[in-house]
Amino acid sequence: MDIATFTGIIVFLGFVLGAVYLQEGMAGFVPFMNLEALLVVMGGTFCALLVNFPLSKVIGLIKVLKKVMASKGEDTSKLVSTFVSLSQKAKKEGFLALEPDVKVLQDDFMKRGIQLVIDGADHDFIKNMLETELDFIRERHKVGREIFNALGTYAPAFGIIGTVLGMILMLSSIDDVAQVPRRMALALAAAFYGLGSGYWLFLPMAGKLKLRSEEELFVKEIIIRGVLLLQSGATPGVVEANLKAYLEPSKRKPIAKEGENA
Repeated sequence: MDIATFTGIIVFLGFVLGAVYLQEGMAGFVPFMNLEALLVVMGGTFCALLVNFPLSKVIGLIKVLKKVMASKGEDTSKLVSTFVSLSQKAKKEGFLALEPDVKVLQDDFMKRGIQLVIDGADHDFIKNMLETELDFIRERHKVGREIFNALGTYAPAFGIIGTVLGMILMLSSIDDVAQVPRRMALALAAAFYGLGSGYWLFLPMAGKLKLRSEEELFVKEIIIRGVLLLQSGATPGVVEANLKAYLEPSKRKPIAKEGENA
């Protein structure tokens, strides 16, 4: 669970509930208990999503949501040390000796790249294969971001639609003028649901997905560079120096110390 995402969602919800309670007490929550408004906003947003995207992409939204809430990222410094270790072994025993190491790797992208090296593929073939896969990963991530951006766009719009619908029904059927403020408050609940979900959940999640995508693609670029260095027969020192260039300065020292101790 990503603590920042979870905290942002829960804390803002607490602020809203606290503000309503401090202003009106428990009675202040009554105007927000509007199932009709919720149905119009969320139902309309979901239906618009179905119109805009294929059903398979909409169904895959749960997987995308898991990526938003996940906090586990690749340890780039560990990634560099892994390639240094592999290059040391390859120098001493040859590429075929890397077979057992490939089997225990958890990153499938890295597995495929190193397996190509073991199989004797040349530099250009490996580069084209991995970069093509990287392009497909980038496109898949783009679709996930577009879905959440669409949700952030549709939800406020259906909030306004729900408010207008509520006001039309109110003005066409009200008999007591004294009921207008209460009925208008109920109608405005739709705008609250739409604007709240759009700017509190969907658009920030699209931003978090963009960040997650950039982080994952960055790791994949390090892997591609490491695989190509491995295939070229670069020495462990050259591999380490090249891959450490991708890291923040604070993450480079531990790798250097590990190399010294070895």
